[in-house]
Amino acid sequence: MTQILRTAGKAGAWATVSVIALGATSALAGEVSLMISDVDGKAAIVQELVDRYKAVDPSLDIKLNVVGYDVIREQLPVQLEAGTGPDIAFVTNLGGLNPYYLDLTPYVDAAAWEAAYGKVLPWYRAGKPDGIFGFHTEMTVTGPYVNLTMFEEAGVELPAAGATWDDWAAATAQVKEKTGSYAGMVMDRSGHRMAGPAMSYGAKYFDDAGKLVVDEGFKTFAAKMIQWHEEGLMPPDIWPAVSGSKYANGNEMFFNQDTPFYMSGSWNTGNVQKNVGDKFDWSVVPVPCGPAGCGVMPGGAGLVGFKATKEPEAVAKFIDWMASKDIAKEWYTRTYAIPAHAELQKEGLDYVGAGANEGVANGLTAFTQMVAAAAEQTPQAFALQGSPVNTIIFNATVQYLSAAMNKELTLDEAIAKITEEVNKNAN
Repeated sequence: MTQILRTAGKAGAWATVSVIALGATSALAGEVSLMISDVDGKAAIVQELVDRYKAVDPSLDIKLNVVGYDVIREQLPVQLEAGTGPDIAFVTNLGGLNPYYLDLTPYVDAAAWEAAYGKVLPWYRAGKPDGIFGFHTEMTVTGPYVNLTMFEEAGVELPAAGATWDDWAAATAQVKEKTGSYAGMVMDRSGHRMAGPAMSYGAKYFDDAGKLVVDEGFKTFAAKMIQWHEEGLMPPDIWPAVSGSKYANGNEMFFNQDTPFYMSGSWNTGNVQKNVGDKFDWSVVPVPCGPAGCGVMPGGAGLVGFKATKEPEAVAKFIDWMASKDIAKEWYTRTYAIPAHAELQKEGLDYVGAGANEGVANGLTAFTQMVAAAAEQTPQAFALQGSPVNTIIFNATVQYLSAAMNKELTLDEAIAKITEEVNKNAN
């Protein structure tokens, strides 16, 4: 019995659905593991929902395995290849892990899933024409956070919507100089974070044949990144300081007012509210632009099951329950996420009622507007997010541009290395 899109209504109606679901799944006994990174503080909410799911299937024991994000990013694929992975996980490499996904189709109402999540389901299919492979738990978009208090103290006006990355670099350099801050801008050490800005300067990421490409637009923004690190506008602690393709974020630098500008994304709004508190005023601002538009990367995380599980039906039923409209609405609202569910996107969510301040609610609105603009100006962002080989270019971007920032490679050598990596492993 599927629950997706069938749980709307009052508590009594939900109770009826739960009883039906219980009857359908009571034969499913066993224990399954759920891997999640708590980098953004969502594990406690997941645990609460897992506990509540006991009323739906008391025979199923779901054990949370809370790990660092690098485990999800780097170790999970190795575990899955070795057959030692979890039964369920929250993942961000949506298309890349497709070979290991459990197809939920036999256990859910596929038509209802298509109606609710049709726009993002292809991201999980990695080019396959069909299959239901995951609940998109968070529709995200990259974009910047700004410390308004630092700008005010420095007497520097915020660049207006449509301002370029060069405009923001100049403004944050003034704030850095007048406040004595450690840096002017910081960006997460992530090829995903850099992709949108690179698209603003003409990076296509795909050639006419659909193969990944490193072009002049990519090189133009890469040169800016290197220059900003050379000038000290961007700090040496994030991109240059970490080895290989490892991820690093700028959260602490923004929270500690070491920088007035942080290129992160919508998934971080609740975390920013929690950690900044009343230390300073902040806002989400429109992403800086370039001659080719105002690029951002869409994306997010998804809850998926893996086909090696010994409890495929139980795993599918739990994911189906999480994706049902009422539970999804609660999840998106409490985690301050942009919903991927079509009806919830139209209806909107009461983030303030869930504890978000107006800054968070306004920020999520701003992020939503950014992704809408990017859909028109830089549509390659959506294609890149759905590519099963996007991690190849993302990881190579981080590894070799960081080497250029450390003077281990020239820019041209870094571009050549990224191109070689992409051609070898993606094309």
